[in-house]
Amino acid sequence: MIYLDNAATSFPKPESVYEAVNKAMREECGNPGRGGHKYAVSAGRIIAEARMMCARILSAPSPNNIAFTYNTTTSLNMAIKGYLKSGDHVITSAMEHNSVIRPLINIPDINITKLPMNLHDGLSIDDIKKVLIPNTKMLVCTHVSNVTGTVNDIDTIGKFCRENGIIFLVDAAQSLGVRPINVQYVDMLAFPGHKGLLGPQGTGGLYVRENIKLKTIIEGGTGSNSEELHQPTTMPNKLESGTLNISGLAGLSAGIKFILEQDNILAKELATTKKLIDGIKSIKGVHLKCAEKNNSGVVSVCFDKLTPSEAAMIMDASFNIAVRAGFHCAVEAHDYLGTRETGGTLRISPNYFNTEDDIYKCLEALEICAKGF
Repeated sequence: MIYLDNAATSFPKPESVYEAVNKAMREECGNPGRGGHKYAVSAGRIIAEARMMCARILSAPSPNNIAFTYNTTTSLNMAIKGYLKSGDHVITSAMEHNSVIRPLINIPDINITKLPMNLHDGLSIDDIKKVLIPNTKMLVCTHVSNVTGTVNDIDTIGKFCRENGIIFLVDAAQSLGVRPINVQYVDMLAFPGHKGLLGPQGTGGLYVRENIKLKTIIEGGTGSNSEELHQPTTMPNKLESGTLNISGLAGLSAGIKFILEQDNILAKELATTKKLIDGIKSIKGVHLKCAEKNNSGVVSVCFDKLTPSEAAMIMDASFNIAVRAGFHCAVEAHDYLGTRETGGTLRISPNYFNTEDDIYKCLEALEICAKGF
């Protein structure tokens, strides 16, 4: 299998990730904070190390700014529903994942402004300035679009939000682990463990800047303050109810360690993506629906003679190439691209482990698909 669906979940993982998960499951997987025996203590160490590794890759001021969740979706819900209330105004883009849009529209009487996002350059500060109103409370946007690979300049946007007293929430589902991130101007950031960080599924987290107070949407056992009826008020325990995915967090630590040991992940991914985009441009009957410069590893295409779903089935059955077809849980992006009526796009998403040969074979398959049945 040539795996080119890394925007959905990364594969393969580094060998060290598999080894860490196996070791934790066999030797260390007690319940942290729920006992004093060595397995519970070992599990606590796994969590502490994973927290430190996440803080390091985010340049976060403290590991306690990181609350672990099970995916980016959970993290975004915690941030959005935990901060916003009825009557607030929030700015977002017209290219967001459903994990942003669905929580927003379920807050009663919220005022949402969706800005256009330039396919190649992302959100514009000038556009943001035009829609600010006195009760603008939050700007939430993706760092990298999961449909087009478009990159938002989160440093510039974050600095603007900080200067104007607006909470800045970043969806880093497609960027963390590939693109360097420093949360200096970010108030909250949601991330997965299983994509760019090369960890297992069922891992993720939410970075929360000091002094931001979130309402909890889940309460329960935290392994701390068990004598109290009320939920702890300090991070990260406030946001971590229930037993965490200990073996998954062991694998997440190993994934981040692997990333920090490399010095060319972004450069390699950009080069691989450029080869893919340049090759597609020469194929008649295939049309790019993505950023063509500074694309962060997400390439969407449409065909003259096939639907995206038909092409994906052919790629899988005839060429043993894994890609994804459809709306990619971001249907408003397809309204922007004009691809809703054609069933979305075929998305190709390479990562660090893909080779030039993988890309050449993908281009050969696309050329055959372009000819139709």
